[in-house]
Amino acid sequence: MFLDFLKSDKIRTSRDLDTFLRAGNGTTSGITVTPENAATYSPVYACAKVIAEDIGKLPFDLMRTEDNKREKAVDERLYSVLHDSPNAFQTSQEWREMVVLHLAFRGNHYSYVNAPRGEVAELLPLNPDAVTPKLVDYQPVYDVMFADGTRDILGADKILHIRLPGDMIEGWSPIKQNQNAIGLGMATERYGALMFKNGSRPGGILSTDQKLDKEQVESIREQWESTQSGDNAHKAAILSGGLEWTTIGMSAEDSQFIEARKLSRSEIAGIFRVAPHKIGDLERATFSNIEHQSTAHVEDCLMPYITRIENRVNKQLIQRKNKGKQYSKINVNALLRGDTRTRAEFYTRQIQNGALSPNEIRELEDMDPREGGDIFLTPLNMAIDGMPVGMKEFEEDEFENDEE
Repeated sequence: MFLDFLKSDKIRTSRDLDTFLRAGNGTTSGITVTPENAATYSPVYACAKVIAEDIGKLPFDLMRTEDNKREKAVDERLYSVLHDSPNAFQTSQEWREMVVLHLAFRGNHYSYVNAPRGEVAELLPLNPDAVTPKLVDYQPVYDVMFADGTRDILGADKILHIRLPGDMIEGWSPIKQNQNAIGLGMATERYGALMFKNGSRPGGILSTDQKLDKEQVESIREQWESTQSGDNAHKAAILSGGLEWTTIGMSAEDSQFIEARKLSRSEIAGIFRVAPHKIGDLERATFSNIEHQSTAHVEDCLMPYITRIENRVNKQLIQRKNKGKQYSKINVNALLRGDTRTRAEFYTRQIQNGALSPNEIRELEDMDPREGGDIFLTPLNMAIDGMPVGMKEFEEDEFENDEE
């Protein structure tokens, strides 16, 4: 296998060799952990899926600022690429879900930027394992092996590189950085699966005062396994020849196994900073703290991914002439869609504080504007220097008129 790897096109640099050697090394638990098999471990898969789907379902817009006003730049080609479809075979949601999965499992995402005449027309995703980033005179370049087998060296203007924290050029993979913790969880899961597959112990032992030879012991064992294990587990057992059944409760090893499973699930959630209740761990969830956990999930887990995507798009995809005038925006307010009560309370506070007009709220709800809905309310208990806002402005106008 190693010689075949050396003869193949996959090894191009010392980094490729190092990656191959690392992938072949097992963890302290004896399990080899890779991004591929880590995805088969349910807590890892659940965490990555939660993050990817939560970000994928949010609107992704290109915004424009002009004369202190913000609006969607729907007339720009980049708006369609970000909001609708980055390429011919993916929707915006599918592309962003894939970006997050690449980040969660490998720490890096790469998309080829097709920009004829300097205007981004499409983003074509690349296999992260087929891209090697380098710094040449403090400028990033990318050694890319394309799906058709061709290879090219591309500059940063051709590659959209979104990465997690790492070194100067490459993000660190959460899977590789935490392979011992993940390997322990995978080993525990494998142990449990094998125990249930091969176990013929329905919670007790068979004993007799009679002396049994080896053939009799094997005969009883075979009979018991054929009638009480697998699909026949928990069926009524018929005992003869002085055999007695003694029930055995949960052993210390069984208790430790269960606790290890719980701890592993909680630890994996901590690695990805996913709120435990998001992956079905409700052991510490209550009606009083579930809302706080959901808010923390957005702020601590989702926002770092969201801002990394936004900042990289702003840096690399917006044309130089539009820098400072346009920016990308993933709208997290869409996470309130599923909670009518929370959404209504949020809108009420925004109207009462004069932050949003009724028509702006109707737009967020995909409703047509209504006549007179562009007004902004001012709370009557608000004051400047002890005076209501309107009275303060009136006195200032009167003072200026008196001076004239």
